[in-house]
Amino acid sequence: MKNNQTAWSPEESLKAHSYEFRKELIPILDHIFLASGFGASNSILIEGENASVLIDTLESLKGAEALKEAYAKVSSQPIKTIIYTHSHQDHVGGTSAFCGDGPVIISRRPFSDLLGPNAVSAILGKRAKRQFGMSLSSEERLNIGLGPGETDLRGMGEGFVPPTKQFSEEKLSLTVAGIHLELIAAPGETDDQLFVWLPDEKVLISGDNYYKSFPNLYAIRGTPYRDIAVWVESLNKMLDLEPQYLLPGHSRPIIGRDAIKEVLTNYRDAINFVLQETLKYMNQGLTPDELVQTVKLPPQLAEKPYLQEFYGTVEWSVRSIFTGYLGWFDGNPTNLSPLTQQHEAVKIAELAGGAEKLYHQAQNSLAQEDYQWCMQLADYLLALGEYVQAAKGMKIQACRALARRQISAAGRNYYFTCAQELESELGIE
Repeated sequence: MKNNQTAWSPEESLKAHSYEFRKELIPILDHIFLASGFGASNSILIEGENASVLIDTLESLKGAEALKEAYAKVSSQPIKTIIYTHSHQDHVGGTSAFCGDGPVIISRRPFSDLLGPNAVSAILGKRAKRQFGMSLSSEERLNIGLGPGETDLRGMGEGFVPPTKQFSEEKLSLTVAGIHLELIAAPGETDDQLFVWLPDEKVLISGDNYYKSFPNLYAIRGTPYRDIAVWVESLNKMLDLEPQYLLPGHSRPIIGRDAIKEVLTNYRDAINFVLQETLKYMNQGLTPDELVQTVKLPPQLAEKPYLQEFYGTVEWSVRSIFTGYLGWFDGNPTNLSPLTQQHEAVKIAELAGGAEKLYHQAQNSLAQEDYQWCMQLADYLLALGEYVQAAKGMKIQACRALARRQISAAGRNYYFTCAQELESELGIE
């Protein structure tokens, strides 16, 4: 292993990041346990006087059943209350495994699973499988950026149980089995996000407002705009509490008030920097393509281990901010009604001197490791219906090469899965 992490390749860095999700039941205090690595997300168990509170339930029924067995080794108390930090499936999909004693299940309104039945659930589901690399080998799917690569996905989502109690206020205070809890509205990845605050113990359970990676301000599977300004305010709420223990929805806990303050401050500042710089240059007329070349985290933030782009990226965030504020049109009249892909491909082929020369240019680009240009040229050939098998073959090679250059697990998994889909089209085993 290299001593200087900055010298690691993206693939080596991503492999090392997998250690963050090692399977372990971590005692935080004598009555609080964080389960890491049992699923894509963390789960937290809090023991009270005669009953326990469970926060989040993993993504699958089988994973939750294994987690229940692990919890039984440290606690024999019944679970009387389950709290959902938000509606993403990896936090709510295993609930029925813990419902033997009919617990109250609490969430914030409006509680809705993005990947559940809706007008675009089919394409969201397909793209989610690419982002999370659900069909990939363990060699390709090193991890998912904020969770382990290998989890038990049997019964994924089948254990979901709808909330029995919801609130829409900024804060819900309650006491369960002697445990004093405050559930505080904290929109971020979702509008229904909350964090759990234990004032007596100074424990903050943050949901997905913090995890050890540059956050997924935009998910490449597709998502409505995530309001980054509101996310920044949620982080401010967390900082104001001055927690002694930070238990994230993904990745390892952080212990110590000063350490937590430093991490959350830098995390907030990084998100806010990307937002403010993007807005500044948008007002100067820069297009999305120009913005991603301009907006970069300053070195003092970019070098932080918890701001590495293992999951979200600055580039995807910048593009999302532009679309979230101004919509799809980049302001250039050329792009008000662009050529169809096929028409553009015909024009590009004419410039190249015909489809055959375009094909040879794609080959040369692949040989020269100019993989992005190779993919774009391959797409022109596919739009023309020329050299189709060869174009798909080149695109497969380019996708696989680009995958290995990604530090983002989401990007890596997406490239590898698309290559796999193209191989299936060509009958390649």
